Amino acid sequence: MAGLMFASHPIHTEAVAGIVGRADVGASLFFLLSLLCYIKHCSTRGYSARTWGWFLGTGLCAGCSMLWKEHGVTVLAVSAVYDVFVFHRLKMKQILPAIYKRKNLSLFLSVSLLTFWGTSLLGARLYWMGNKPPSFSNSDNPAADSDSLLARALTFFYLPTKNLWLLLCPDTLSFDWSMDAVPLLKTICDWRNLHTVAFYTGLLLLAYYGLKSPSLEREYNGKAVTNGKQNANGHSCHSDVEYRNSEIKPSFASKAENGIKNNVSQTTQLPSTENIVVLSLSLLVIPFLPATNLFFYVGFVIAERVLYIPSMGFCLLITVGARALYVKVQKRFLKSLIFYATATLIVFYGLKTVIRNGDWQNEEMLYRSGIKVNPAKAWGNLGNVLKSQSKISEAESAYRNALYHRSNMADMLYNLGLLLQENSRFAEALHYYKLAIGSRPTLASAYLNTGIILMNQGKTEEARRTFLKCSEIPDENLKDPHAHKSSVTSCLYNLGKLYHEQGHYEEALTVYKEAIQKMPRQFAPQSLYNMMGEAYMRMSKLPEAEHWYMESLRSKTDHIPAHLTYGKLLALTYPAALMNLGAILHLNGRLQKAEANYLRALQLKPDDVITQSNLRKLWNIMEKQGLKTSKT
Repeated sequence: MAGLMFASHPIHTEAVAGIVGRADVGASLFFLLSLLCYIKHCSTRGYSARTWGWFLGTGLCAGCSMLWKEHGVTVLAVSAVYDVFVFHRLKMKQILPAIYKRKNLSLFLSVSLLTFWGTSLLGARLYWMGNKPPSFSNSDNPAADSDSLLARALTFFYLPTKNLWLLLCPDTLSFDWSMDAVPLLKTICDWRNLHTVAFYTGLLLLAYYGLKSPSLEREYNGKAVTNGKQNANGHSCHSDVEYRNSEIKPSFASKAENGIKNNVSQTTQLPSTENIVVLSLSLLVIPFLPATNLFFYVGFVIAERVLYIPSMGFCLLITVGARALYVKVQKRFLKSLIFYATATLIVFYGLKTVIRNGDWQNEEMLYRSGIKVNPAKAWGNLGNVLKSQSKISEAESAYRNALYHRSNMADMLYNLGLLLQENSRFAEALHYYKLAIGSRPTLASAYLNTGIILMNQGKTEEARRTFLKCSEIPDENLKDPHAHKSSVTSCLYNLGKLYHEQGHYEEALTVYKEAIQKMPRQFAPQSLYNMMGEAYMRMSKLPEAEHWYMESLRSKTDHIPAHLTYGKLLALTYPAALMNLGAILHLNGRLQKAEANYLRALQLKPDDVITQSNLRKLWNIMEKQGLKTSKT
C-alpha cells in the first residue's frame, strides 16, 4: 500500500516532470541505496566480514546522494535512528544506561562512524560553498527577510504544517510558492496558528508512541500478542519485556544461535507498529529539516520537489495507521471499509497526478496553472512565454497583470520596458526602466538599455552619466552575477563608443580597457576589440590597431565590421610598405624591382605624392642608364 501510494502521489509531479527535479530523484535513489546498505550492515554485524563492506556502501551512497541534492546526507541520520530505535528497539531511557554499561559496542561504533562521515560530508560541502550559506532574493523567502522576530518564528513553524497538508491533500499545487503565495503569520491571533499547534501536537504524540517504554501488548503479523503469548490463532513472539533487564538484542537480525546456521528457514516477522512509526517519522522529518529554515535560510517558501524523500515517510505513516486500524477492528465490514478507503485514496492520488502531468506539458500550461497560487510570478513567466511566441499584446497584458499583483518586481518592470523598447515605444520603456532601477538599484541591464535609448535620442550627457553609474555598481549580493557582469561590460562598451563618436579617443581607450578587465568569460568580445582597433587607428597607432582587429577576428572569424575596418587599415599600411620597400631597392641599385613596388603602391594609392616623386626620380636614373621603363 505504501509503495502504491508513493508511486501515485501527485506531489512528485514536479520532481519527475521538471528537469530541475532530476536532482531530487537522483538523491532519492542513492538515499534508499544507502539505507538498504546500512540495513544489510546491521543484519550482518558481528558475524560476517562483509558487514563493513555494506557500511562502506552506506557511506559512498550517502555521499552520492548529497552530490545530487544536499539533503541526501540526512540518510546517515535516518540510518542511525533505524539502528538504535528500530533494529535494536532501544527506548529513550535505555540509551544512556546502555552507553554507561558499555553494552553493544558495535552499535555505538557504527553510529559514531555515521556521525563522523556525516560531519565530514557537511564540512566539505560548506567548504565548497566558501564557508557561508548561499544568498537569495528577498522575494524567494519573504519570512527570512521580515524584520519581525514573531512573524519569522510563527511563519517558519507554520510552513511544515502547510507541507504536510500538501502531502495529505495535494489539491492545490504550484510550480512556485515564493513571494506572497503563503502570507506571513504576523500575530498570535492568526487562525493558522491552530494548524501549527495541531501539527506539532500530533507529531509529538506519534514520537511518544514510537519511543515510549515497551508495553505489555504488541501486534505482530496482524496478531495481538501479550507477554509473549499469542491471543488468538496466531504465532507466539517474544515480548519486549524480555529486553528490559537483559542485554540489548536486535529485533529482527538473523543471528546464529545454539549452533544453528542463519540460513535455516524461519518465519518472517513483520516489524511492530511502533518500529514502523519511528522509521516513518525519521523519513518524514529528518530529510525535511534542511528546508525548515532552522539552521540556515533557504531560497524558497515551499518547494514540492523537496518533499520527494519525506513523502516516503508520509506514505509509510498513512499505511501503518491503516494497518493498525485494520488489526484493531473486529467486524469484517469495518476491515473492508478501511481497505477500500485506503485504495480509494490511492486512486484519487493517481487521478490528480494525471491531471497535474497535463499542467507540465509545456511552459504556458504550467504558468497558467500557477496563477491561483502565485499570480505575480505566474503572470510574469507567462508574459515571457507569450513574448517568445510573438504574442506581443498578450505578453504586455500578462506583464501588467503581474505588476498589478506585485508592483515592485524589478525583473517584470524591466521585461515590460524591454518589450516596449523593442516596439519603439521609447518613452514608456524609459519609464519602466527607471522604475526597475528604483526597485533594484543593481539591475545593470536596465541602466544599459536606458543609456542606449538616451544615446539614440541624442541625449549624450544623460547617457554618459547612466553608463558611468552602471559601471560603478559593486559586484556583491547580485541575483545573477554573470548577467550583471555582461551588462556592465556592455555599458562600458557603449560609453567608450560615445567618447569615440565625440573624438575623445584616449578616454574611449581607457573605458574599453576597463571593459576588458571586467568582461566575464561568456561575453562575446569581438565588437569591443574592433572598437579598440578603431580608436588606435584614429590615433594613427597602426600596429596596435592591427593587433586588436586581429583579436576581434580571432574571437569571431565572420565578424563583418572587423573585416571592414581591418581592410581599411591594410589599405593604408600596405601602400606605404610597398613604397618603403621600393625606396630601399632604389637606394641599393635594384632599380627594376624598385619600379615594380612603386607601381603596385600607386595602384593601391594613386594620389600618393611621395611615391609619385620617387618613381619620377627612379625613371630618370633608369633612362640615363639606358634601362627600359614602364613609362616607355
